[in-house]
Amino acid sequence: MKRTSILAMFLVAVTLFSTSCGTSDKVASVSLTVSGTTGTVNLEGLGGTLQLQVMANYTSGKIVDETNWSTYQATPQGTLWDLMTPLPTPPQGISVNATGMITATDPGICTWYDETAGTSSSTPAWYFPGSYIIVATYKGMQSQPVYIPVASSASGQTGTNGACGPTTTN
Repeated sequence: MKRTSILAMFLVAVTLFSTSCGTSDKVASVSLTVSGTTGTVNLEGLGGTLQLQVMANYTSGKIVDETNWSTYQATPQGTLWDLMTPLPTPPQGISVNATGMITATDPGICTWYDETAGTSSSTPAWYFPGSYIIVATYKGMQSQPVYIPVASSASGQTGTNGACGPTTTN
């Protein structure tokens, strides 16, 4: 009788372990993207918006949208179009709300630079010497950074006619 009980308990334990019952499904990583975009993004025009999306990647392979339960940190990096003025700290010209919506706010800023401005080239060559680095945090885990250049004001750069960035709404 005793051997039967021990054998039954052993079989139950083996079954539980072999079906992964009793294991926990934990967040393995957090991914941050800008919805509806690929490549370089651009926050254009005052009031312009970009929507962030936070995905929690679980150890089981499950992926869950946790955008509304995440927090966001924006850190300025680099300079404005004039290559001399650092981006303001704390961040100005953008806001990030609790649902991950980034909005271009006053004062408008331009973080793009056309390296062909003032030359005979008719095709601009835009790059951004400054951007806001956005990182999301969900359950203590941080995402990879996303870089957001801003084109919410006219550029004062000579030869750009006030244009700011590869596609502008100024």
